[in-house]
Amino acid sequence: MVADKEFIVAIELGSSKVTGIAGQKKPDGSISVLALVKEESSSFIRKGVVYNIDKTAQCLANIVKKLENQLKTHITQVFVGVGGQSIRGVRNVVSKDLPTDTIITQEMVIELMEANRTLDYPDQKILDVAEQEYRVDSQLQPDPVGIRASRLEGNYLNILERKAFFQNLNKCFEKAEIKVVEMYLAPLALANSVLTEAEKRSGCALVDIGADTTTVSVFSKNVLRHLAVIPLGSNNITKDIASLQMEESDAEKMKLKYASAYTDNNDIDDTLKYSIDQDRQVESRKFIDIVEGRLEEIILNVREQIPNEYYDKLLGGIILTGGGSNMKNIEKAFAMRTGIDKIRTAKFVTMSINSSHEAIKAKNGTMNTILGLLAKGYINCAGSEIDPHRDLFEDTKATASPSATERTARSAHEAGPGVIRTEAEEKKAEEEALRKRQEEEAAKAAQMAAEAAAAAAAKAAEEAARKQNSFWNRFKKKIKDFGQDMIKDE
Repeated sequence: MVADKEFIVAIELGSSKVTGIAGQKKPDGSISVLALVKEESSSFIRKGVVYNIDKTAQCLANIVKKLENQLKTHITQVFVGVGGQSIRGVRNVVSKDLPTDTIITQEMVIELMEANRTLDYPDQKILDVAEQEYRVDSQLQPDPVGIRASRLEGNYLNILERKAFFQNLNKCFEKAEIKVVEMYLAPLALANSVLTEAEKRSGCALVDIGADTTTVSVFSKNVLRHLAVIPLGSNNITKDIASLQMEESDAEKMKLKYASAYTDNNDIDDTLKYSIDQDRQVESRKFIDIVEGRLEEIILNVREQIPNEYYDKLLGGIILTGGGSNMKNIEKAFAMRTGIDKIRTAKFVTMSINSSHEAIKAKNGTMNTILGLLAKGYINCAGSEIDPHRDLFEDTKATASPSATERTARSAHEAGPGVIRTEAEEKKAEEEALRKRQEEEAAKAAQMAAEAAAAAAAKAAEEAARKQNSFWNRFKKKIKDFGQDMIKDE
């Protein structure tokens, strides 16, 4: 039984597998991994996108059940990492004119953020927003609150995902009857776990080479500046090798054994052949050309995803991670193809991890994202202890332990960077936006009514004055005055 029945559970839907992990955070800041489970998902999740809801839900249920068996404790809720090829970053600008010499308040900044959140992208959903900076009149400021100005402009990086993907993902967890505490952007959870503060501050590009996708995250001044997912990964190299008339399983073995990201032409032996099996061989030069050709394509795509305004300012360089970063000479290949000399490979996370699992102890970059998600978790996911003598056919629905807690719904500015709002929070935000619109419309209607009343009163006064000064009114007044004068004389 797990000590104190307290642990955090995280699930990552990767490009080729689903991973579940449970761990405890210690007072010294370290994390102890208590359970780890992986399941292949290539038949129903492709490049991080759910294609079969039923199979994905069954896979998630299996992950949770296997974790529970290892922990001997029910799981009441989980944290989830969201990635996939349809995630991308899009810049947007929202501005507002202010009365002269207005002092900017936090409420004005929040109002600008919410206006950006309501922007509608066809078939796309805003998962998260990375604040870039604010233009106060003509000056750029990271925090404009308290500054006197007559115009405020907010610059944002909106992280988008296809609406269908997000809906399918939620349906999978509902179907599997798994409660989700919070969803995180997996690339940001990864960045928090492998990048140093100096790298994010001075500017860097994090390149996560997965099985089916390569994710590029660009940071500068501690802010995410760009995010893109390239639909190419290390599996593409395997498939290219398989074109040499072999099974993909054999191609994968050859890639792991012989592949190099860069080989000097003088070091290539044209007479050398690599063995596929006991009976077949392939020329080394042909093998090298295939591997380097596909890898060059991936690197050039990474180069294209780094915005030009930051490319020459990446003082932190390029940080490689993920399973694809284990290829021999990968750093040299990136340096030659990108022109950036500062390259390092993040084999493991920056936090202290205690684990007996071989996949984690290998420190080969494949577990960095799931460990980053585990580190983001903050609510106990443990339920009641599993009774070893229970009837296997009875309902074993998890019941929360007294120490398990829940969080309340938050607005966008309260959620924090990299956090995806739940459907309840989205609904709350929509209701709040509707209330504000109704209040604004009511205030506008009241103002228009007041202006109309004032205009009517002014018009009535003008009409009365006009009548008062008309020819007949003046004539009648003179006759009246003449009569009064005659009476006075008599």
